Amino acid sequence: MPIMATILYRDMLNFFRNKFADIILLALLTALISVLLGCYALAPAPVSEQILSLGNKADIEMLSEISFKQIIEHMSIDQQIILLKTSAAGTLAGLVGNALLTGGLLTMIRFISNKRSISVLGAIVLSVRLLPRLLLLIFITTLLVQLGLLLVVVPGFLLSIAFSLSPVIATIDNLGVIRSMRASIEIAFANIRLISPAVLLSMFAKTMVLLLVTPFIICHPIFTAILLNLFSNLISSLLLIYLYRLYMLLRVV
Repeated sequence: MPIMATILYRDMLNFFRNKFADIILLALLTALISVLLGCYALAPAPVSEQILSLGNKADIEMLSEISFKQIIEHMSIDQQIILLKTSAAGTLAGLVGNALLTGGLLTMIRFISNKRSISVLGAIVLSVRLLPRLLLLIFITTLLVQLGLLLVVVPGFLLSIAFSLSPVIATIDNLGVIRSMRASIEIAFANIRLISPAVLLSMFAKTMVLLLVTPFIICHPIFTAILLNLFSNLISSLLLIYLYRLYMLLRVV
């Protein structure tokens, strides 16, 4: 019996609705971890203080009239180094948050699928052992997808589809990074009609969230960052639930 996309979407929405509170809590916790790591724990102190002090609308409007290239050109060498460190800190914080969200959610889904109860904190704690593998996996796949989008858009979309199942495979089958990526490529392209709409829809939804939340930039930067991360995590959660359900059905078939 062929797998129908409508059945997958229905199962995804049913699970999301039934576990809405737990998923919201997990998304919020990982969003907070990402923002706190990026703004406090990993970011250089001078930049952290400047970001936190950038709270009034006049400063933001002034910066919006200047291109990013012009800002960089008017910075000193020390300021450019601090900006580079801050960018690296934000990237690392985002990777940690994504890895915790992925590991925690997939652990939660696996327990629930086996008729076992687990709390959000319990799922995060159990997923810590997967963190190094997921961090490396998400880093490599994200880097490849971003390079694909930067150079030529279409290869970036194809890579995002090809690697979409790799976190699920790495978590469920306990495979290494490279083997998970290879398996994901084979399965994704063999089932591209089921995977591509979901992956592309999630990318479009995250872009729309970024555009819709932008007017709230006049709020505190930390609040804005948490809000963006929260909505992004919820979208990622929906996609992970969909991909997990698809992968489990493919294993049976």
